[in-house]
Amino acid sequence: MKPSAQLLESVSLRATCEEDLPKLFELHREPQGCWMAAFINRDPEDRKAFQEHWMKVLADPLIYARTILVDSEVAGNIGSFLWDNQRQVGYWLGQRYWGRGIASRALKLFLEEFSIRPLHASAAFDNLASLRVLQKVGFQITGQEKSFARARNQEIDEIMLMLKS
Repeated sequence: MKPSAQLLESVSLRATCEEDLPKLFELHREPQGCWMAAFINRDPEDRKAFQEHWMKVLADPLIYARTILVDSEVAGNIGSFLWDNQRQVGYWLGQRYWGRGIASRALKLFLEEFSIRPLHASAAFDNLASLRVLQKVGFQITGQEKSFARARNQEIDEIMLMLKS
């Protein structure tokens, strides 16, 4: 896609709602997305577990969940949550939206409306696109550790990042 065409795509965020879940489920079960995310916490084919997880997310006041829209179409999600007493950010973008600057634009929008810092993130060592997205908005690598990647059924290096301000 030409850079000028990218600018024509409207990227926006809205509060995630129950009506978004069927589309998000389909996006979250894409095999290549699962492989790149690596650290998934459930079977991507288990619709019931996905629904139960998201109903808890939507009810939790400590989780800030947003749906990523591209030209008003559900394209993924982004959110912040507590993990090991650290405020984290995570996102998921459907594969058909990769490589178009959408994740970067969505994360920038998210950071404009969500001001809590520091903010932590992580990515698989070989998920270079996600690492670039995070670094583009100011996240800095703080370390790495071996973690079990369920999607790959093995331990791999997980890169840790932080946004200070």
